[in-house]
Amino acid sequence: MSKILSKYDINIHGLEEKRYTYNFEGGNEFFGAFEQSLITNGQFEAIVKLNKNSSMIQLDFEIKGTVELTCDRSLELFDEPIDVSERYIYKFGDRYEEISDEIEMIPQGTATVNIAQHIYDFICVSLPMKKLHPRFRDEEIDEEGLLLYSTDKETVEEKEQEIDPRWAALNKLRMNN
Repeated sequence: MSKILSKYDINIHGLEEKRYTYNFEGGNEFFGAFEQSLITNGQFEAIVKLNKNSSMIQLDFEIKGTVELTCDRSLELFDEPIDVSERYIYKFGDRYEEISDEIEMIPQGTATVNIAQHIYDFICVSLPMKKLHPRFRDEEIDEEGLLLYSTDKETVEEKEQEIDPRWAALNKLRMNN
C-alpha cells in the first residue's frame, strides 16, 4: 500500500466498545494513488463515525467535496460536487472474507483497517453516469429525468409534407381518430 493511502488507516486493536469519530481529507494525491482514470483531480473531507461492539465494527461515512470530471458532450473539464453518506461493516470472524459490498469479515485480532478504498469507491459510485457540464443541465428534462431534445416547428412541418403518398391514406385515418 502506498504511503499516501496509509494516512487512512484506523487502529482498531484495543478500542473500547463505544463510538469514535475520525476526520480525513484528501486531494489530487489521493485520487492519483488509484490505478484508474475516472477521477484524477479533486478534494474531499470525510467524517467517519466508528461504532465498535464485540462482534463487529460499523463505519458511517459522510464525504463532501468536489471532483474534476470531463463532460461527455463537450469534453470540457468541470467540478462536480460530491455529498455521500454510506455505511460499511467489518464483522469479526476467523478469516478475511468479503461477504457483500457493504460487509467484510476480518480476523478477531486485526490491528488496523484501511478505509481509503472505501472512500474512493463511495465517491465513484456517487458520480452521475452521464457526466454533463452544468451549463447543459438546464436543458428541458421530462418527469422521468430524461433529457428532451426539441426541434423547430418548421422542421416538423417540412417532414409532414414529405410523407410518402402510399402512407397518406393511413395518415388521414390516424388524424380522424
